[in-house]
Amino acid sequence: MACKPVYETARLALRLAAPSFAPALADYYRRNRDFFSAFDPEREEDFFTEAAQRASLEKDAALAAEDRGYRFYLFRKEEPETIMGMVGLNNLVRGAFQSCHLGYKLDGDLLCRGYMTEAVKAAADIAFTDLDLHRIEANIMPRNGASLRVAEKAGFYHEGLALKYLRINGVWEDHIHMVLRRELWSGEEARPN
Repeated sequence: MACKPVYETARLALRLAAPSFAPALADYYRRNRDFFSAFDPEREEDFFTEAAQRASLEKDAALAAEDRGYRFYLFRKEEPETIMGMVGLNNLVRGAFQSCHLGYKLDGDLLCRGYMTEAVKAAADIAFTDLDLHRIEANIMPRNGASLRVAEKAGFYHEGLALKYLRINGVWEDHIHMVLRRELWSGEEARPN
C-alpha cells in the first residue's frame, strides 16, 4: 500500500511531507507559536527554524517510505504556497493491528470554517482506502472542545480516557481516546453511543 503525493478535497490540497516545505513550515510554526503552546510539547528556540523543520520533514518522508507514518500538509487551493495545517497518520502498525494514531492541527486564524473536518475525513479515506487500515485512534485533551468536535464530525467515537497521557507544555495531560474503525466509516456498522 502507498499514498499519493497529493490528495484534493473541495477546498484543500493535502500534500505528503517533503523537505522542500521547510520555509513554509517554519513560517507556519512561527505564525502559530502562541496559539500552539497550549496544545504542543515545550519547544526549543531552534524548532522554529527552517533547518529544524527540514530535518523534521526528512524524517516524515522516511517514515512514509517505510510505511510507518504519513504526514500531510494542508494548503488552501487559493493559497497553494502557504501551509495552513497538517494531518498525520502516525505510528502505523501492520500485522494483526492495522492501525495508526491520528494527529492534526490548524492555523489559529482559520478555526471554525470546517477545514480541519474536511482534512480529517480525507485522511480517514486515505487510511482505509489507500493504506487498508482497520482502525484510527485520536487522543484529545478534554479541554480542547474544537478538536473533539472535529473528530466527532468525522465519525470518531469516544472509547475511553487516558490519564496523564502526554506531556503538553510541561504538564501531563489527560486525553480522551477517540476511535474510527473501517466498519463505521464504510457504514457497515452504526456508531456506538
